Amino acid sequence: QVQLVESGGGLVQAGGSLRLSCAASGRTFSTYAMAWFRRAPGKEREVVATTNWNGIITYYAASVKGRFTISRDNPKKILYLQMNSLKPEDTDVYYCAADKVYSSNLYNYWGQGTQVTVSS
Repeated sequence: QVQLVESGGGLVQAGGSLRLSCAASGRTFSTYAMAWFRRAPGKEREVVATTNWNGIITYYAASVKGRFTISRDNPKKILYLQMNSLKPEDTDVYYCAADKVYSSNLYNYWGQGTQVTVSS
């Protein structure tokens, strides 16, 4: 199993940048596919970006493509989400997730979330 803890959220003006981090416990982080999701209260959960175990394969939601970058540091057991050119509609709680199988939306392990607020 893997336990996940997100950090790096906060308040930023539109056009600004934030980098989210997700620290993983356990010795097998490098064998997990990883993802970032987001969800605002009353809204459906949305996949933001995914990456396979070695970071070679990535996927981005159309709404963030070209602005966000997912990456991972397997020796440090950390997943990142670099968010640039932020928009007010990016305001959400962001969650990292992990699973043994790479997919676009099926993940079994979740962090507690970190709030991102983008002001206009």
